[in-house]
Amino acid sequence: MLFTKFKAAHLIRGESAEEQAHNFLIKKGLKPVSRNFRCKQGELDLIMTDKQTLVIIEVRFRKTDKYGSAVESVTRTKQSRIIAATHVYLASKKTNGPIRFDVVAISGNGNIDWIQNAF
Repeated sequence: MLFTKFKAAHLIRGESAEEQAHNFLIKKGLKPVSRNFRCKQGELDLIMTDKQTLVIIEVRFRKTDKYGSAVESVTRTKQSRIIAATHVYLASKKTNGPIRFDVVAISGNGNIDWIQNAF
């Protein structure tokens, strides 16, 4: 019997939003380092460099703003998880230097909002 894995629609949309954000940031001059770093503390969507600064990027997508914008969905709890996962990432890479946390919010109409130093 042949089994095929199917991804849920929201996972496909999430991957598409991350790809869109990744390409957008490359065009803005950032350099890719890693994607989807996972640990028990959470996940880092995109890790890039902007000159000498390591940039941790949270990508959020919202089809509509009916229940809040994509930017508003990055709560204090989510920020804490990102920071904790960043500590794990930095310990595993033994890297130091300036770090910045950005948010790329993508709305259903295709608008991209890039918030540098979001938290």
